[in-house]
Amino acid sequence: MGDVGLLLAALVLILAMAELFTNALEHMGDRMGLSEGVTGSVFAAVGTAMPETIVPLYAILAGGAAAEVNEAIGIGAILGAPFMLATVALGLLALATYKSRGWRGDFHPEPTGLRRDLIFFFLAFVPAVGASLLEPGNPLRWAVAFALPVLYVVYLVQTFAASAQLVEMGHETEAEHPLMASKLGLGDGNLVTGLQLLVALGGLLAGAHLFVDGVSGLSGVIGMSPLILSLLIIPIATELPEKVNSVLWVRRGKDTLAFGNISGAMVFQGSLLPAIGIALTGWQATTDVLVAAGLTLAAAAWLFINQRVLTPVVLLFPLLCYVGFIGYVIADH
Repeated sequence: MGDVGLLLAALVLILAMAELFTNALEHMGDRMGLSEGVTGSVFAAVGTAMPETIVPLYAILAGGAAAEVNEAIGIGAILGAPFMLATVALGLLALATYKSRGWRGDFHPEPTGLRRDLIFFFLAFVPAVGASLLEPGNPLRWAVAFALPVLYVVYLVQTFAASAQLVEMGHETEAEHPLMASKLGLGDGNLVTGLQLLVALGGLLAGAHLFVDGVSGLSGVIGMSPLILSLLIIPIATELPEKVNSVLWVRRGKDTLAFGNISGAMVFQGSLLPAIGIALTGWQATTDVLVAAGLTLAAAAWLFINQRVLTPVVLLFPLLCYVGFIGYVIADH
């Protein structure tokens, strides 16, 4: 199968598994009495973060003759993941809804959860990027590497602590459709729900793997450098397929789940993965990586400033940040 055929097969698999995943996750959150914030920002975000976690780890740990190149790819992929989430993933929500809501139709994610996600993202990502400007032997780098996982644990504690009150306010996770596995005569108990969730997650991982293979093959044909591959292609191949979940949710009016799936993943990707990168690599960012990181912070800051007036047209700015980076890459390379 050629690279294009591989991409198409991966896309079909990803779309099918995303439907299966969101259906199972809604039932799990419903049964556990969780708020949409916990279901979206924690379970969905972390559950679909496996491919983008595996790719940079594999690149960093592969070593060998190409160890230096692999390290550059790993660092680019770690810092490129939040870049894709803050720019393209948010832009996709605008493109998916402008016809049904209009360019100025409001999104209504639960505000306290989105604000908490963005604050913790800034608290994690800014020091992570700053550490890349320090010399390898600087003790502050290790302080940052230690602090980032602790920060994520604090984030989890606060997110779960807020869940009960949000449920009382009407922000509970609701499963609107029957569990898909029940249509096979398997019932809809907790065990079946868990199995459907695992099957869907495995399918998403397989689809993302096929997608990475297809995109990597095409990048080789067109002669793209490893660093640009790590900043632009790998994050697209690993981040965006899983964010199909957000598109499905936002088109169903489940804005809290849709935004939480993205903003929660930003916290996860902006804290735990940089901690691993700082610990296992020289963590020296290139100019390209720093430009991408700056645009990531600009897009996230824009979302934070406009979080109470979110519309499809507002979410076009993050997408323009991504387009601007492509223009920078073309001009600089």
